[in-house]
Amino acid sequence: MEGSHVLQESCGSKSGSYGGPKSTQPAMTCGAQMGFHPQLIKVLQHFGKLSNSTHPNVEICTVPNIFIISDESVDFLKGLLVTRIMPSFYIIFLFIGLPLNALAFVTFTCKIREKKPAVIYMTHLACVDLLFTLLLPLKIHYQMNASDWVFGEAACRLITAAYYCYMYCSILLMMCMSLDRLLAVAFPIASLTWRSSRKATCICILVWLLALAGTMPLLLERQTLNIEDVGVTCHDVQYRTQLYAYQFSILSCLYFFLPLVVTLVSYSTIIYVLSVKSNSFATSSSSSDIRRRAVIMTSAVLTEFLTCFAPTNGILLYHCVYLATESHSGDSSYIAYLLSVCVGSSSVFLDPLLYYYGSSHFRKNFWILISAAQTPLISSQ
Repeated sequence: MEGSHVLQESCGSKSGSYGGPKSTQPAMTCGAQMGFHPQLIKVLQHFGKLSNSTHPNVEICTVPNIFIISDESVDFLKGLLVTRIMPSFYIIFLFIGLPLNALAFVTFTCKIREKKPAVIYMTHLACVDLLFTLLLPLKIHYQMNASDWVFGEAACRLITAAYYCYMYCSILLMMCMSLDRLLAVAFPIASLTWRSSRKATCICILVWLLALAGTMPLLLERQTLNIEDVGVTCHDVQYRTQLYAYQFSILSCLYFFLPLVVTLVSYSTIIYVLSVKSNSFATSSSSSDIRRRAVIMTSAVLTEFLTCFAPTNGILLYHCVYLATESHSGDSSYIAYLLSVCVGSSSVFLDPLLYYYGSSHFRKNFWILISAAQTPLISSQ
């Protein structure tokens, strides 16, 4: 659903092409040959000033709310890639991510009593992933239903905003986790006053507010359109101005590329500090284990950034720049963008890897819960 197609509103001729968060104004096809603007035609029709009897040469749209896009766009939205392949991946993400994140959320909230800053950040990250996976069934139904949305405008706005909120909230929380770990490793004593549970909670609230503020326009703008030969699309087709191009360009720069730089610098510094400390003191098994887990944690975070979030935001930024400079005919980056969105959703089952290597309390309680779940099965046998 993320992204959009350029379209034109028409009574008879087909037009339109692939596009992204850019829109064009509806084409002046209804009565345009007489010089009437479409909005003026609607006003004149409302007051009875324009009809086939008063202006016989003017073509009157009897169904002004049905839009027409190109045959290529229709084939893509109803094709095998969108209706079968991508939903299959979303189903896998749902069945893997839902139990893992539910288990992680229960572990962080109920089993771990000592709420350190890292635990608080991971709790909110698990909550974000859990909420997103709960909305995946709507997305799966939409795509398997040949891009025909049946759940109404409000649900479309919610799931559209939810994806971007989930992505940017996850990125910001991962950045906070990297900074918190950097403070703990580089300044273990001085950071004790900075790294309090109360401050971590306030930072998480700020992250939620920033993510919600960035996606608020998606909740305020109409996201569904009735497309001929397709049905009701959800965010895939837009006819607004260049608002989306500017909005997503800003979001990609501030909510992805900036946190990516901060995260890279943080984990690089962590590995450097741990290496210096291990060389300064006698190497022990515990220090080697800490450095090993730090390397694994860094690799996991970078993999998630580069695999899940970088393609989505990189293609989205290119897509916005392209649509802001081109007036017609979209580009194939929309297809690549939808694929990257699908791959990016895999972070819902990559995040538990961060929990496992990022919190010793989680590792301990995770295996306790697994053992407790297996005990009834063994006893029943």
